[in-house]
Order: sequence, then structure tokens, then C-alpha cells
Amino acid sequence: MYLVLIAWFYVTLLMALAEATSPAGSVLGAVVTFVLYGLLPMGIVGYILGTPARKRALRARAQAEEAAVRQAAGPASAQPDAGGHAPAAAEGGAVAPVREEP
Repeated sequence: MYLVLIAWFYVTLLMALAEATSPAGSVLGAVVTFVLYGLLPMGIVGYILGTPARKRALRARAQAEEAAVRQAAGPASAQPDAGGHAPAAAEGGAVAPVREEP
């Protein structure tokens, strides 16, 4: 992929150089030639051809983040708490107050 882009860059650079040094050409024409025939198409083609690599990198980053979250959460256990105590909070999140005897 990069070989084609480098070759196209070389060709357009020589086109611009020929335009600038030609008796009928100008430096402005050389710049326009280089930008419109070289940089713009190379940028578009490079972006399109680089899409699979960007997708792979994005997928790898997401998998790494997911693995980090899983590792930070600790090992998931299907066994209940072996402490023998009642849970600290009910589903509502509040513990019922202890009622005093009159």
C-alpha cells in the first residue's frame, strides 16, 4: 500500500518540478499540480486503504479495555457468601431499623 503512495508522490513531485521549471509554467501552477494531482488523491486513497487497520486497532483497544475491566472486577464466583451472615442491605438499599421492646 505504501509503495504505491510513495511512487505516486514521486511522480507528482516530478510533475510539479517540471511545471515550475518550464518556460511556460509557474510556481503557482506547480503547487496546484502537486496538491490536486498528488496530495489530495493520496490522502483519500491512504484513508480508504487504512480503514481495515484502524478497525483492527479499535477492536483491539476495546478488547483490552474489556479485559482490564474484567480483571479489575475480580474473579466472578457462583458460590454464595460463606460468612453465614445475613446481607447488609436489602434490595431497596436500606436496612430496617431494630425495634426496641417497650
